[in-house]
Amino acid sequence: MSIGGKVAWFIGGALFGSAGLRVLSGRDAKKVYTHATAATLRCKDEVMKHVELVQEGCSDIFEDAKQINEKRRKEEEAEYIDDFVKTDETEFAEESIEK
Repeated sequence: MSIGGKVAWFIGGALFGSAGLRVLSGRDAKKVYTHATAATLRCKDEVMKHVELVQEGCSDIFEDAKQINEKRRKEEEAEYIDDFVKTDETEFAEESIEK
C-alpha cells in the first residue's frame, strides 16, 4: 500500500471517529445511556435480594450444623465418661477379687 493510501485511511478513520464521538455524545445517546444505567441498577437490586435470601438460608444451615455438632460432642463426651466409669469399676472389682 502506498503512502497516499495510508494517509487516506488515516483521514477516513479520523473523520469516522469524530462523527462517532458526535453520535455518542448526542442527546438521544444520553437518553439511551440513562435508560441502560437505570435497568442495570434495577437488575442489581434484584440480584441483591436473591443474595440476601441465600445468605439467610446459609446462616440457618450454619446454626443448625453448630447445634448438631454440639449435641454430638456432648453425646460422645457422655459415652467416654460412661466407658471410663465402667473400666474403673471393672478394675476395682478385679482388685477386690485378688485381695
